Amino acid sequence: MPKFIPIFPLKLAVFPLQTLNLHVFEPRYRQLMNECFETGKTFAIPPVLGDRLNGYATEMRLTEISKTYESGEMDVRTKGFKVLKVLEVIQEVPDKLYSAAIVEEESFMPLDAIELNPQLYELIMKLHKFLGTDFDPYKKFENPLSYDLITYCALSLTDQCHLLEILSERQRQLTLIQHLIKIIPTIEDSMQLREKIKMNGHFRNETPPDKFNFNR
Repeated sequence: MPKFIPIFPLKLAVFPLQTLNLHVFEPRYRQLMNECFETGKTFAIPPVLGDRLNGYATEMRLTEISKTYESGEMDVRTKGFKVLKVLEVIQEVPDKLYSAAIVEEESFMPLDAIELNPQLYELIMKLHKFLGTDFDPYKKFENPLSYDLITYCALSLTDQCHLLEILSERQRQLTLIQHLIKIIPTIEDSMQLREKIKMNGHFRNETPPDKFNFNR
């Protein structure tokens, strides 16, 4: 059933289970955060691609106002919990500074009994080895799933928006696998190029080939 919800558009994508810490400075969103704190109501974050509002959003809960400044600005902690399909945007809401939307809740497929695809785990470990970062999904999360790992997979905002539309956990994992298979060779090549550049001016220990062919 469609429902009315305030929106906080941002040039990023948030997913269910993810936490997002924000510094809120615009009066319209300070008003929204204060209302969420006082009433417990939720809001939605639809990603903005260029100047276009994405057709899907994530419903968010305010979990904490960490700090309020004399100017009225604030630091807040929020958490995503549900995917919404945006049906209509209401730019002006009576007596409010913020905009809103009419949305429809997407069927949230249960995540129980779904494990991390071993191939996805191996690809993520390989990616972060190339990047030189010490990241292991099983050390970071008790039961890592796609929503936990999206921000660790070097996705563009466009790719993230596409994943927001996929309701199946298994399909999201397969999509991440396809993405990593595509980008890892490019990252590997760039890392090798970086190492070659570092070698400029150094004494190089290169092994000549034993045999080679020459054809004109």
